[in-house]
Amino acid sequence: MRAVVARVTEASVTVGDEVTGAIDEPGLLVLLGIHADDDASKVPAMARKLHEARILRDEESCATTGAPLLVVSQFTLYGDTRKGRRPSWTAAARPEVAEPLVTAVVDALRERGARVETGRFGAMMAVRSVNDGPFTLLIEV
Repeated sequence: MRAVVARVTEASVTVGDEVTGAIDEPGLLVLLGIHADDDASKVPAMARKLHEARILRDEESCATTGAPLLVVSQFTLYGDTRKGRRPSWTAAARPEVAEPLVTAVVDALRERGARVETGRFGAMMAVRSVNDGPFTLLIEV
């Protein structure tokens, strides 16, 4: 599992004309990619790392401040561009594998007490964010 995590002052996801998830206060925008070899054993570690990452202001985390997370599935995080000009997506998990794992990470975050908003899996989404810093980090498990 791989996540690109941005510290934001606000963020939202829109599908068509519908806002499917939004945070209007400082928190984290999480773009979450699932690798073809990933399974449920990685879910707790990813949820813990996202919730406890000390990347908010004053080295705080969502766990210590109650800051929200906006989690958006992003299979393109496993695009391979080392050969040619067209990315290969073979490392990304198939939707039938990825969707339950993205849902499991969101559920695990909520079980930890995190406030979580989401995009819509597989939809064409417009993601808007106001980066804070900017401060962006890659988290992998």
